[in-house]
Amino acid sequence: MTYATVLNEHRDHWLAARRDPETGIEGLRAHFSGHAYDPHDHDDMLIGYTEQGVQRFQCHQSLHTSVPGRAILIEPGALHDGHAPEQGGFTYAMLYLPQDWVEHAARRLDLPGLHSVEAAFSHTLVDDRVLVDAIQGAFFSIYHNEGRLARDQALDHLLTQLSGQLRDAAATHHLPAPLAALRVRDLLHEQMDGNVGLDELASAAGIDRFRLTRLFKRTFGTSPHAYLVRLRLRAARQLLATGHRPAQVAAMVGFADQSHLGRWFLRAYRMTPAAYRQLCTNVPD
Repeated sequence: MTYATVLNEHRDHWLAARRDPETGIEGLRAHFSGHAYDPHDHDDMLIGYTEQGVQRFQCHQSLHTSVPGRAILIEPGALHDGHAPEQGGFTYAMLYLPQDWVEHAARRLDLPGLHSVEAAFSHTLVDDRVLVDAIQGAFFSIYHNEGRLARDQALDHLLTQLSGQLRDAAATHHLPAPLAALRVRDLLHEQMDGNVGLDELASAAGIDRFRLTRLFKRTFGTSPHAYLVRLRLRAARQLLATGHRPAQVAAMVGFADQSHLGRWFLRAYRMTPAAYRQLCTNVPD
């Protein structure tokens, strides 16, 4: 059985989601005009397609424009946002594939490239009818609760198609991140639920505040505060999915209170924490 949540914030904005409790995979379908999402990321692998209109978003520090017929492939942890550049907005469908499920299924199907959480796609947007059809089939199986056999076959087919879209790790060269930026990142992880300030981060990095902010943004694509918010939101999603109440979650991950969590959560996911908790647990707040 899957569960549903619908957001009717405005007649030009709607969102509906289903979650398969056995796999933990979420299927989301939404329509937006104008602004859709603030920059955010996910622990899950995001696989989707644009149904209607023009969908524009930043990802990997590049601007992408998707139209019907294009597949959207976003790795776990990739920062992205979203908006509609044209009147009429856009409608899209997205699958959220948990990393542990992907790794287990990839091993079972003998798809080595997907075994690792480091798996990265060659392209964020792909014009491939076979791939889009595979995504659509898997999405329908989750979103319309078509049964376990339909779901299993559709997801196996999708993963097989995705394995051909991976970047060659051996051919990818990354410059090592500066040690000062890594120290700050690690401190943010360690003190996610605390009230760390910029002076403390600068002290840990061994450089002044101004240089720290520029260095961190150049290394990780966002400011230290925005990075901290992303950490808290991802932790909040995990806790809400296991049944913790929004007020508890806010305190556990470092937000000032439930309303503080709610404002950030809604800006990133266009869903309230309570709605997401109900989606994952079928228990209203």
